[in-house]
Amino acid sequence: MSNLDFYVTMAGAGLAGLGMVTVAGLSGWRGWLALKREALVQGHESQAAVPSAGARIEIADLRERIRKLEAIAAGVDL
Repeated sequence: MSNLDFYVTMAGAGLAGLGMVTVAGLSGWRGWLALKREALVQGHESQAAVPSAGARIEIADLRERIRKLEAIAAGVDL
């Protein structure tokens, strides 16, 4: 009967440990989701703002560079 008590005790301890790990993982998952949700809300609010003139000029410059690089890759003379 001693072996049976040992096995039942070990199974109970294992189940309790698994339960604690599961609860901790679920808590971490919920925290990560809340963090990502907050980041999305902040990112969405910043996208609603109108970009500055300097940012527009920089984006136009980058587009022009990309267009030139694509032309070079295609073998077209500018």
